[in-house]
Amino acid sequence: MLQSGMTEKSDRKKEMTRVSKPDFFFSPRTVAIVGATPVKGRISNIILESLRRIGFPGRVFPVNPKYSSIEGMDCYPSLTDIKEEVDVAVFAVPAALTPGLIRDARDDIKGAVVISGGFAEAGAEGITLENELRGLSSSVRIIGPNCMGIYDTVSRLDTFFISFERIKRPQKGRLSIISQSGSFAVTAMDELAAEGIGVARVVSYGNKADMNEADCLEFLADDEHTGAVAVYIESVSDGRRFVAAAAACSAKKPVLAIKVGKTAEAAGAARSHTGAIAGRYEVYRAAFKKAGIIELGGYEDFISACKAYGMGLPSARGRRVMIITDGGGIGVALADACAWARLQAAPLPKELHDEMKKTVPSYFAVSNPMDLTGSATDGLFADSLEKTMAGDHYDIAIVAPMWGPPALSDNLPKLIADKARKSGKPVIICTPGGEFTRSRMELFRKQGLPVFLTPESAVKAAMVLADGKITQRAPV
Repeated sequence: MLQSGMTEKSDRKKEMTRVSKPDFFFSPRTVAIVGATPVKGRISNIILESLRRIGFPGRVFPVNPKYSSIEGMDCYPSLTDIKEEVDVAVFAVPAALTPGLIRDARDDIKGAVVISGGFAEAGAEGITLENELRGLSSSVRIIGPNCMGIYDTVSRLDTFFISFERIKRPQKGRLSIISQSGSFAVTAMDELAAEGIGVARVVSYGNKADMNEADCLEFLADDEHTGAVAVYIESVSDGRRFVAAAAACSAKKPVLAIKVGKTAEAAGAARSHTGAIAGRYEVYRAAFKKAGIIELGGYEDFISACKAYGMGLPSARGRRVMIITDGGGIGVALADACAWARLQAAPLPKELHDEMKKTVPSYFAVSNPMDLTGSATDGLFADSLEKTMAGDHYDIAIVAPMWGPPALSDNLPKLIADKARKSGKPVIICTPGGEFTRSRMELFRKQGLPVFLTPESAVKAAMVLADGKITQRAPV
């Protein structure tokens, strides 16, 4: 519930020269919206509505000298008029005003989220303004400028200024995303929400006048609510610190990254977008490898990885894949895709082959891919998965049910999920098809299984899970 408070400010902030750790961004008790307005459709009003919709439990202070109240809340002329210390102040005002407002309130706020654009990405005048912001970061931690800020299902903070009607918000989950690009972050969020994939925390940090990818990774490494981290990178501010932070994080949980700006043309686009200097791609590849980061090839890889880890699947112990389907053509397509991805769809070992022959109809070709044909039943799928994933023969299963066989029922997803949990290994669903097939996809999602429409996307998820085996690393 949004509310305002009138308690006395603590003197602690005035005694601090710098708030070093940004943890308060992810557990704020108080949030101020600078530039707040009751006008619907304006950025600051959308943020107020986002906070209300997500159910932010702390105090919210609208700030704007034009209004005495906004939507039933007291509105303050300035941050210095608020009688309570502000954990996070969200600035939705013109770039030229922002440094001065933060300077005036630096004894009254811990952190600032600067939504506004018009800084380094806008040329010489903007660079000067951004340097002013950077100079203030010795006393106020800053996310941005030119960013969306934070969407956090743990603390229930949402500073994203695109309405819920246009961009859906994911439910609570164990995946965290950090992204230099706000548009990339919201697009991924929208797609994950449509897929029923939850997130813990999403941070869009824009031009990173202060807070950057290393700060986020340092926090998320020890965050009990985060099981995996996906990163969108245009540039890295401090290479040594980034590698150290990423290595520490990847030693505890999978860290996945997509690096854009690989070509000269793309690097130019990144510079105009967030003012980023992208740097040589080969250097990033080496840094990712050193830090134990799983590099992703592009947006489709990013979404496939988020779907796999967002569903809480474990990393695979190796690269051996078992394919189970009732459609021979899809099985072959999956096997081809596995070969391209350096995954091994190896034949069944003799002892497993002989065991399977005893439990399936005589006309089945027991192999990998395992084709259950049009005679497939829920039980055949479940039994085949259980037997092939027992022991140490395979590390990942891709189950590809085509919903043509009449004996398949809505109970299939639960049976598959039960066998997957019993095996302790990752199981991915690939189910191409039209309206009826897509109507069944939600049944798998409700059972905690990621679903893919194409063999290629399913195999990309399997490849990321195979690349994600966590190894302990020495400090870098």
